[in-house]
Amino acid sequence: MGHQSMEDALLGGHENESGKKASCRKALFFFLAFLTISVVGLTLVGNWSHPAAVRMPEYSGEIQIGDAEIVESERGVVAADDGRCSEVGASMLRRGGHAVDAAVATALCLGVVSPTSCGIGGGAFMIVRSSSSSRAEAFDMRETAPAAASQDMYEKNPEAKSVGALSMGVPGELAGLHDAWLKHGRLPWKTLFEPAIKLAGDGFVVSPYLGHRILSHEKMIMNDPGLSRVFAPNGRLLQPGDTCRNQELARSLEAVAEQGLPAFYGGAVGEKLIEDVRKAGGILTMEDLRNYTVVTTDALAVDVMGYTILGMPPPSSGTLGFSLVLNILESYGSPDAAEGSLGLHRLIEAMKHMLAIRMNLGDPAFVHVDRYIDAMTSATYAKQLQQRIFDNTTFPSSYYLSRWTQLEDRGTSHFCIVDAERNAVSMTTTVNEVFGAGMISPSTGIVLNDEMDDFSTPTEISPDRLPPAPANFIKPGKRPLSSMTPLIILKDNQLAGVIGGSGGLNIISAVIQVFLNHFVLGMEPLAAVQSPRVYHKLIPNNVLYENWTVIEGNHIELSEERKDFLKERGHQLKALTGGATCNLVVQELKKSNELGRKKRAYNPHLYHGILTAVSDFRKDGRPAAI
Repeated sequence: MGHQSMEDALLGGHENESGKKASCRKALFFFLAFLTISVVGLTLVGNWSHPAAVRMPEYSGEIQIGDAEIVESERGVVAADDGRCSEVGASMLRRGGHAVDAAVATALCLGVVSPTSCGIGGGAFMIVRSSSSSRAEAFDMRETAPAAASQDMYEKNPEAKSVGALSMGVPGELAGLHDAWLKHGRLPWKTLFEPAIKLAGDGFVVSPYLGHRILSHEKMIMNDPGLSRVFAPNGRLLQPGDTCRNQELARSLEAVAEQGLPAFYGGAVGEKLIEDVRKAGGILTMEDLRNYTVVTTDALAVDVMGYTILGMPPPSSGTLGFSLVLNILESYGSPDAAEGSLGLHRLIEAMKHMLAIRMNLGDPAFVHVDRYIDAMTSATYAKQLQQRIFDNTTFPSSYYLSRWTQLEDRGTSHFCIVDAERNAVSMTTTVNEVFGAGMISPSTGIVLNDEMDDFSTPTEISPDRLPPAPANFIKPGKRPLSSMTPLIILKDNQLAGVIGGSGGLNIISAVIQVFLNHFVLGMEPLAAVQSPRVYHKLIPNNVLYENWTVIEGNHIELSEERKDFLKERGHQLKALTGGATCNLVVQELKKSNELGRKKRAYNPHLYHGILTAVSDFRKDGRPAAI
C-alpha cells in the first residue's frame, strides 16, 4: 500500500466527523473574517491613552536582574529568555498592568536586547487567557507574503528565500501586540515602550548569548551597513560586557509610542522601512503594511492526559503536534507509558509519526486542513498510530509515511506571564534566522525578518528527497507554516501552567518533553526544564540527543543508560551541541476539594496558588516575580 493510500486508510475513520465539523468551521471563519475587516479601521487609529489607563511617569528606573533560573510568587511572574525583559514585564505588573501589558513591554524589550531572535520587524503567536471570563484567545500576528510574492519567485535565486530583503514577509508583531492591548491593556500604550526605548537609546550590556551570536556571524554583520553600525561600531565586533546602542531603533519605538500603530503601518517609520527594503531588493510596499491584519480567534483547546491545553490553530503546527504525540502516549492506557528509557523510545516513535503528518498543514485561509486538525486531535487516530509503534524496535523513515519534506523553521524567543488575577499570556516571537534576513534597516534600526523562508517552494531540492508541501506554497497574503508552540495549561478549568519554547522545528519536541517531565512524570519545574532532551527530524533517521555545555558552564547530556537502550532498539544516535529552549510557569494546585481555601473574593471560582517561573539556562534566561 502506497503512502497516499495508507494515509487515507488511517485518516478515513475521521471523514464523517470531519464533514460534520467542516461547515461550522467555514461559517466561523467567514464570520471572523467579517469582524476583522469591520474593525481594521479602529485598529489603525487606536487609542494611545487606553480608556482604562491612568497617566504614568516616564520610565527611568534601572533594571535589576535576579541571579536565579527559578522564582516563586503568589502575585505574578514573568519567564523570558533574557532576565532584563522578565524584569521589564514584572515592572508593568507592579504598576497594576494586565498580563497583556507586561507582554507588550517584554516583547519590545526582547526585540532590543535579543535582536538575533525577534523584534518589531517580525511576527509572533500569542495565547491570552482571561481570568474574568475564562476565555482564551489566539492572536495570530504571523508575517504574511507580500502582494507581489509568488510561489515561483525564488526559482532562479534560491538563496534569496532566506538571505536579504527579498526574504522579508510583512511584519505583524506590532499590530498583534496592539490588538491584544486594546482588548486587555490597562496601562497607557506609551508607558509600555519606555523600557525598550531606554535600552535601545541609552544602551544595554551585550549578554554572553548575544555576544556568541555576534562573533559567529561576523561576516554577515560586516557585510551589512545596518548590522555593522549597531554591532560593530568603529569596525570592532561587540563582545559580552560591551554596551550596545541602536539609536535609530529607539527613535522608531518613540514614534510608535507617541503616534500609535499608524506610525509603523502607514506613517514615517513604515515609509522609511519600506524605502530601505526596496533599495535592498525587497518587494514590500506601504500597501502591504496598510493591508496587514491580525487574525484573532478562540484558542485551539485539546484535552490530553487530564489537562486542557490552549494553543494556536494553524498555521502553527505546534498545538496539533503536541496533541497528537500526547494522545499517542495516553493511548497506552497507563500513566507510566512515558516513563524511563522505554517511555523515551515511545516518545521518539510518536514524534516521528507526528512529523510525518504535520507537513499537510498550512494557512487555513488558503488550504483545507480540517481533515488533519481532526486527526491530530483524535484519540482514535492516535491509537491507530500507537499500534504501529513497537517497544523492541524502530523503523526506517519511510515507515512513518511522510509525503513531504520537513519545513526547517528557526530562531524565535518565548516568554510566559501570569498576573495577580491569574490572567495568563504565552507568546512566541520571531524574525526566523539569526538576525532575520541578515539586515537592519539603516534608517529605522529594525531587523528585517526572513520569514519567506518558512514557505515551501515547488523547485526546492531537499536532502530528504521528498517533494515540498503544496499546502505551504507561497501566495500573496498567506502565512507560512510554523513550529511555534505557545501553550496555556488548565486543570479542572484552573490555570495549571504556561509553557513555550524557541528553536525552530525542535520547539514542539522540547515543549512536549518539559510538559511530560513536570505534569506527567512529576519532576520539579526547574528539573523539568533543565533535563536533557532529544529531537528528531524524521529524515535523516537520527535521534539527536543533547550533548553540550551551556553558557553558564553546565553540561547537558543524555545518560549512557538511555543511549544504550535506544541503540539496542535500532536508533541511530547523533550528539547535538545545542537545542531548543523552554520557559515555564506553574501554578501549585491542590486537590479539587481543597481549592476553596485560596479563592479570591473578587472571583470566587478562581484559585490562587504559588506561581513558580523557570527560564531555560540554555539561553541564560532569568525569570522575575512581583
